[in-house]
Amino acid sequence: MPRTTRLPSSLLRVAALTGVAALTLTACGSGSGSSSTSAGSGKVKVGLITKTDTNPFFVKMKEGAEKAAKDNGAQLSTAAGKFDGDNAGQVTAIENMVASGVKGILITPSDSKAIVPAIAKARAKGVLVIALDTPTEPQSAVDALFATDNLDAGKRIGQYSKAAMKGKTAKIATLDLAPGVSVGVQRHNGFLQGFGIGAKDKSIVCSQDTGGDQAKGQTAMENCLQKDPDINLVYTINEPAALGAYTALKAKGREKDVLIVSVDGGCTGTRAVKDGKIAATSQQYPLKMAAQGVEAVVTYAKNGKKASGYTDTGINLITDKAQAKVASKDTSFGLKSCWG
Repeated sequence: MPRTTRLPSSLLRVAALTGVAALTLTACGSGSGSSSTSAGSGKVKVGLITKTDTNPFFVKMKEGAEKAAKDNGAQLSTAAGKFDGDNAGQVTAIENMVASGVKGILITPSDSKAIVPAIAKARAKGVLVIALDTPTEPQSAVDALFATDNLDAGKRIGQYSKAAMKGKTAKIATLDLAPGVSVGVQRHNGFLQGFGIGAKDKSIVCSQDTGGDQAKGQTAMENCLQKDPDINLVYTINEPAALGAYTALKAKGREKDVLIVSVDGGCTGTRAVKDGKIAATSQQYPLKMAAQGVEAVVTYAKNGKKASGYTDTGINLITDKAQAKVASKDTSFGLKSCWG
């Protein structure tokens, strides 16, 4: 989440809700490691389970689900882990939601592998399960995945960076997420592809993990500057890490001559682009992920048609310093579409 939207949206609208005409909104509260539902005969029950209920990315995701539930007359119940990585809490939430009679569950898996058996039990009882933002391992463990194309998100800022460097010899620092986390790996690899280099290219002078955390991003940048003070391009997994890098660079008086690029599109990060702290970011759309997920569950309840495969919920490159032949939107657009 390293994660995650105003909506240039093409949100799917469910047509007439034959058989669910009596549906009314019942947006239920969320709680760490728990779920809640309220009774309501005839209503399509939809569950949303996020990694946490405090990360702005997931707060926006919940807002999207609540609005979509209201628009489609569904009953939403929500739950979240007590912390990022709380698989046990998410398993309990799935079990509670299935017991309450949900027709579908939308989930951002905290542990992409460990959550699979609980999802399998839910699907065996006829519950549609859609992963949002983060794929399960294997991806086929759920009926469908609604998420950002993280490889493309990285590729876009890699292409932007190549154009912005304008032939300068690059000395690159990559501030990544953590080993083996698919979102971080895809963004990192996408950046390299967009910049036109391989993983072992000599222009990459430093790579550090940050966990997507601002303080760790600052420490990582400090370490990289010790390794090579001439770094002039910094790719970061998300905007908190980018802002940490900016702080470290500013302390060295380097904040104006180092290009920082990132991924996410949160409001804080987008304002940092507007302020010139970050050159560009690939913006993703958690609200859209959730809205489309709710609509898919309502459609399933209506006619039995299950969502399947992967749905790309889109990204836009946000910058106020556009580069030739690199598609982008400015921060006015980004601030209308950001999350957090």
